[in-house]
Amino acid sequence: MPESWDELEAACKACTACGLAEKRTQVVFGTGSREAEVLFIGEGPGQQEDLKGEPFVGRAGQLLDKMLVAVGLDRSKIYIANIVKCRPPQNRDPLPEEQDACLPWLRAQTKLLAPKIIICVGRIAGMKLMKPDLKITREHGQWFQRGHVLMMATLHPAALLRNPNQKPEAFKDFLALRDKIKEICTHTPIDE
Repeated sequence: MPESWDELEAACKACTACGLAEKRTQVVFGTGSREAEVLFIGEGPGQQEDLKGEPFVGRAGQLLDKMLVAVGLDRSKIYIANIVKCRPPQNRDPLPEEQDACLPWLRAQTKLLAPKIIICVGRIAGMKLMKPDLKITREHGQWFQRGHVLMMATLHPAALLRNPNQKPEAFKDFLALRDKIKEICTHTPIDE
């Protein structure tokens, strides 16, 4: 794996390791501060993300942005990536073999970033990165320690758009994130 951000991004954008590469408009590598202490990880790009080349830019991304701002954060203070970097057809869940093919890119991003906190956005990311039997509706908002990194799963903004009555529960996760940032992060400013 390349050992600089620019080399890693260039290599990732040339990847053809799985069938998702055949129909992508572009690779959605990630966005945000490359010095961030907080890494958000979703499952994969949707249509808008595939067109723009950035994660979480559609309706779900707009909701994510609102939730971040509500707790004093924004995209310039965090890094956002996905497990898979190419859009699955019809926004279906990425297949296990697609996730496995793409995981080295995410691992390399995580190694370069060295975050203190990882937020798994949604069931797929939480199950792949935290625990295979994660029950997102019951276990979101719970902190897990993995080495030197604290991890938490939260409800996916797309799920909140489909089921708005879950927004208050998801917002509690963001409040817990804000508190944890204040506790352990040294250069992630929270707007009060």
